[in-house]
Amino acid sequence: MSEYYEPTEPFDEGMLDVGDGNHVAWEVGGNPDGKPVLIVHGGPGAGRSRGLRRYCDPAEYRVVLFDQRGCGRSTPHASDPATDLTVNTTDHLIADMERLREHLGIDRWLLFGGSWGSTLILAYAQRHPDRVSEIVLAGVTMTRRSEIDWLYRGVGLLFPQEWERFRDGVPEVDRDGDLLAAYARLTSDPDPEVRARATRDWADWEDTVISQEPNGRRNAYSDRPDRDLSAFVRICAHYFSNAAWLPEGVLLQQADRLTGIPGVLIHGRHDLGGPLGNAWELAGRWPDAELVIVEDAGHTGSDTMRQEFRRALDRFACRR
Repeated sequence: MSEYYEPTEPFDEGMLDVGDGNHVAWEVGGNPDGKPVLIVHGGPGAGRSRGLRRYCDPAEYRVVLFDQRGCGRSTPHASDPATDLTVNTTDHLIADMERLREHLGIDRWLLFGGSWGSTLILAYAQRHPDRVSEIVLAGVTMTRRSEIDWLYRGVGLLFPQEWERFRDGVPEVDRDGDLLAAYARLTSDPDPEVRARATRDWADWEDTVISQEPNGRRNAYSDRPDRDLSAFVRICAHYFSNAAWLPEGVLLQQADRLTGIPGVLIHGRHDLGGPLGNAWELAGRWPDAELVIVEDAGHTGSDTMRQEFRRALDRFACRR
């Protein structure tokens, strides 16, 4: 079984006014009468993941993608330091997803995404469980402070030289404190050289963490156009320095709200950025979820992981 379906072009697209001066870009492809699936991208700030739509059978699914606030084709763009990020929070994104669902006339949809996307999916589904038919998550994260601390400090034990370089990217007064808040300030600085240097330092660290995974590559994060990379890093620093405005552990504590929603959690055993324990804990609290551990994958995936994406989505396509 090939892991991919043939790519199709969207049959509808637009810009949705979500308030606060923001417009969210969206597109729909596949079967106009098919089962709705919303693809929720990671990052935060990475922009829509068009590659993910190829795991969804275009004959069976009505595939919806969107760019979260501040990235991709959504406006205003976070690469502009004048863009106000105070109106870019998890609650805002959940509300945007609901507006998009209503705009498209969808009653319930399957949610599919990974990494930060899994956090946003869980937050949305716990807020609106009656609007979710099934969930497929990859690289499970819940954006707890413990997870953030691991990714931006703890895993530095494995890469001490690179982590010191990441730490030294902020002013000395901030190096023993909140690194992410310091990066949030630097990536919003009016001086383009300050922003560029902070963006590069952050992206270098992200690249380092996944570089030793199976199938990892050195420039997986930094290999983006400058404008997109700038927005990605600025939004990441904004969200993670605020722990996504989620009470610590709330998505795990309230996993019972997902009862009755079938889910598949697909996680690479060698994921250094979001360790397998995240998915294991969630599966233990969500009785309707199946945990699939992929032995040859990390955060960046593998052919085996991609086959598991398609297997889960093919199975749920039959639950019309």
